[in-house]
Amino acid sequence: MPDNSPALVSTDWLMEHLAAPDIRIVDATWHMPGGERIAARDYNEAHIPGATFFDIDEICDLDNPLPHMLPSPEKMSSRMRKLGIGDGNRVIVYDNSDLRSAARVWFMMKVFGLWDVAILDGGFQKWKSERRPIEDIPPIPRLRHFSARFNTTKIRDLDHMLENLESGKEQVVDARSPGRFHGREAEPRTDLKSGAIPGSVNVFFRDLLNEDGTFKSPAEIRSIFEQAGVDLKKPVVTSCGSGITASVLMLGLYLIGHRENALYDGSWSEWGSHPDTPVTKGKI
Repeated sequence: MPDNSPALVSTDWLMEHLAAPDIRIVDATWHMPGGERIAARDYNEAHIPGATFFDIDEICDLDNPLPHMLPSPEKMSSRMRKLGIGDGNRVIVYDNSDLRSAARVWFMMKVFGLWDVAILDGGFQKWKSERRPIEDIPPIPRLRHFSARFNTTKIRDLDHMLENLESGKEQVVDARSPGRFHGREAEPRTDLKSGAIPGSVNVFFRDLLNEDGTFKSPAEIRSIFEQAGVDLKKPVVTSCGSGITASVLMLGLYLIGHRENALYDGSWSEWGSHPDTPVTKGKI
């Protein structure tokens, strides 16, 4: 059965459904480490009423040295239950981040079997600019049963990516900035090589967004991928720095009906730190 559930809801829609009993709202804010902004502090200062906080850096595989790799199904089930999210809920995810980190949690929930999940288009910035209600008191969620069903077809690891260098079966699309992709800018994480996975193409995640942080139309998104050299009739693997903005590309592909795709979870944090991975300055 294909997953065709709506991926975006408007601020008007959420305002109308704010008190609906089956709706769960999740704040998925994440910021690059080392900056002044701290996601949990942002949430504690102001969030959409009823929203719980999804900690991307905790709901992950903490035994893996790479940043926020996907957690086990058991951990995902446990954390979702504690957030009050269970089977039969409709989840609306938003963020207060310039990286549109809500897409990462949207992707995670999809991978672990929750189909009815959507992103608040424009995020908290748009919600707040429209003077809609906010609060600073976290809710006390009621525990709900959640059954995580891990869809491994949506994830690629280093072995897959190395094999793909030889086979070329999947197109690799990198969401990082053009400067990072082409090796003209240093990586924000130290000790990483500069450049790109050989043969990959660049679709900067911000290019899928309007100035107000909402997503562009499906026709515009399709054109952006095609102009970058992506054949939308063929499989795609998305990558970025650490799996956050690669999820924005996954959402973009979802919005245009492209389903034969996956995400390289280690992304450049893995590829750029591995001693044996080849690097190019990107495909101009």
